[in-house]
Amino acid sequence: MNMAISTTLRTDRFADAVERTREALGEQGFGILTEIDMAATLKAKLGEDMEDYRILGACNPPLAHRAVEVDRQIGLLLPCNVIVRRDPSDHATVIVEAMDPDVMVQVTGESDLEPIASEATAKLRAAIDALGDR
Repeated sequence: MNMAISTTLRTDRFADAVERTREALGEQGFGILTEIDMAATLKAKLGEDMEDYRILGACNPPLAHRAVEVDRQIGLLLPCNVIVRRDPSDHATVIVEAMDPDVMVQVTGESDLEPIASEATAKLRAAIDALGDR
């Protein structure tokens, strides 16, 4: 099972890649509810170093509402996580990955989530694909 929709960006400016990802998601109706800087967190809590790695908790409220109306437990799988991370083997490459919403359907087996997941997938794919156009 493939869990991700992804693309790679050639840039050494990580903050720019994060901002471009935020903008592309916004154009598809997603807001960022949470942001976790894994590199900073691991450094502060464990003294461990790692490459730039940011987790964006993206949410499209109309889609989230529809999903919760089908299955209240679906909130366990929301929001859609989008990862912006530097390739540890190539400093000039940033990988952007979004969780494939079809995983929600596979995990729950709830067929009424299929149209919602399909729409969310299309919007996330459009956002990820747009990153290559800039």
